[in-house]
Amino acid sequence: MRRKTQYKANEIAFVSDVRVRFTETDPLGIVWHGNYIQYFEDGREAFGRHHGISYLHQKEQGFTTPIIKSSCEHKAPLRYGDIATIKTYYVDCPAAKMIFRYEIYNQENKLVCIGETIQVFVEVQGELSLTIPSFFKDWKQKVGLIDE
Repeated sequence: MRRKTQYKANEIAFVSDVRVRFTETDPLGIVWHGNYIQYFEDGREAFGRHHGISYLHQKEQGFTTPIIKSSCEHKAPLRYGDIATIKTYYVDCPAAKMIFRYEIYNQENKLVCIGETIQVFVEVQGELSLTIPSFFKDWKQKVGLIDE
C-alpha cells in the first residue's frame, strides 16, 4: 500500500492503493457499484492509521463515528485485478463531525469515482455529541488544523 500525505489549507490527505479482488466484481469482471463505498472505508481506515485518528483510537476515547451521509459518483469502471488508488481527504469544519472526500483512480491514473462521507461523534453509550470531543480537538491541533 502506497502512503503519501498532502496538505491544503483546510484539508489533510492520504493516498493508498487497493487491488480489486474477484469477489468485488460482477460476472463481467467489473467492480459492483456498491463496493466503491467499501473502498472509501479502506481509504478512511488507512488515513486514520497514518494520521493517528483510527477507529480504535476513537473507541479508546469513548466514541464511535457512524456515517450519516454518503455520496458516490461513478466516472469509469474498475475491473478485476486493477490496482485502485484511493485519495482520501479530511475536510476540516467547525462542527462536531468529520467530512471525508474521496477520489479513486485506476492504474492509468484515470479518475473512476468521487465521493464524500459525513460522520458524527457518538459516545459509546449512544449519546450524540453536539460539541467536538476533546481528543479530536487535540488531534486537529496536532496536525495543524487549529491554532494552539
